[in-house]
Amino acid sequence: MKYLVTGVAGFIGAATCQKLLAQGHDVVGIDNLNDYYDVNLKLARLAQFKSHACFKFKKLDIAKRCEIVELFGSERFDRVIHLAAQASVSYSMENPNSYADSNLVGYLNILEGCRYHKIAHLVYASSSSVYGLNEKIPFATTDSVDHPVSFYAATKKANELMAHSYSHLYDLPTTGLRFFTVYGPWGRPDMAPLIFIKNMLAGHNIDINNNGDMWRDFTYIDDVVEGVVRAADIIPQRNNSWRVETGSPTTSSAPYRVYNIGHGSPVNLMKFIEAIESELGIEAKKNFREMQAGDVYKTFADTQDLFTATGYKPMVSVEEGVAKLVTWYKLFYT
Repeated sequence: MKYLVTGVAGFIGAATCQKLLAQGHDVVGIDNLNDYYDVNLKLARLAQFKSHACFKFKKLDIAKRCEIVELFGSERFDRVIHLAAQASVSYSMENPNSYADSNLVGYLNILEGCRYHKIAHLVYASSSSVYGLNEKIPFATTDSVDHPVSFYAATKKANELMAHSYSHLYDLPTTGLRFFTVYGPWGRPDMAPLIFIKNMLAGHNIDINNNGDMWRDFTYIDDVVEGVVRAADIIPQRNNSWRVETGSPTTSSAPYRVYNIGHGSPVNLMKFIEAIESELGIEAKKNFREMQAGDVYKTFADTQDLFTATGYKPMVSVEEGVAKLVTWYKLFYT
């Protein structure tokens, strides 16, 4: 089977590509290799499989419509896994236009490519950030996600709505995946786990939001990729008996689904930091501070829908995941 993986030089994109190639699929990967964070890390991720006989890389910007039209016209994809996006809650307050370009315009270009070339299944990245002001725990796909607290989250909610319209109008099967705090080797350097490790090794303070009273559903990268690939094999079907008044907002009469991908067991931030301290043999210098704008107190994924559909069940504990992350970090950066 032939896959398009967008954002292939990114954290989840590269890991997903590795998995697909290991399963014997052909993969075309695209990425614009922007400098939001160190391009050398992106190139190093690509180097793991760039010479693979079943892999082809193209440097493309999804926001450039003509490039995406040409891509879909020159290749014949069976499925698309769309992971390219401008990430980060905090950065969306500094540069919202980059989110509009990538997460809205770029996403529309991918939808159009899938529409006109009759793609059998589009799987795309949403985010746990869509739950916004929701205080009900755990976060379930039946919950309202109409009150995002960051522009990044708003673009991801918009992606789900845009997908539904294409599923309804053009019979395009789409599956959205709400990722919960993904971490592990080859992770993004702008995310807390790598920032913590970097600063602790350098003897610098680490900033701890909400004075440490934070909970995150930390999900190891291998578990996330397993969920992504399994979801790609479950193509949504139309359900003519579905009704808005009684149905879940993440199902539809159209071939449309949205799932959570998380570990399903939130960890206190201080416990996560303790796991890093244990692996490094270093006690962190801690700078406790107030809750930051756009942040949320707790994330906790209800993954029952995905388990029912695919059998997906996270396997890697925080202790095991942090150990693997620290081992990789030392090899790659030191």
